[in-house]
Amino acid sequence: QVQLVESGGGLVQPGGSLRLSCVASGIIFSNYHMGWYRQAPGKQRDMVARFTRAGIINYLDSVKGRFTISRDNAKNTISLQMNSLKPEDTAVYYCNAASFADQFWGQGTQVTVSS
Repeated sequence: QVQLVESGGGLVQPGGSLRLSCVASGIIFSNYHMGWYRQAPGKQRDMVARFTRAGIINYLDSVKGRFTISRDNAKNTISLQMNSLKPEDTAVYYCNAASFADQFWGQGTQVTVSS
């Protein structure tokens, strides 16, 4: 059974920081592209950051320079360090594991940026 378990969401003031983590089980982690997506109410789910199995990293333009994704294949973990948070970063953040054959999602963690 595949599980992606996120943690680290919460309420933070504008300009603050949060760190999200996702632990995967039930997959051969190193075979998967791993990423973070987010979805705000009434909006589509967007890719925020992606760390491919080949080590290529991509970011949503609006988070470049503020967010950093990291990956630890030994611990089956990806993380997302989010700095200089803005109200428009408010969303449910989802961990994603994708291969050519399948993909999996975590349950999501809420990030709210508000004063």
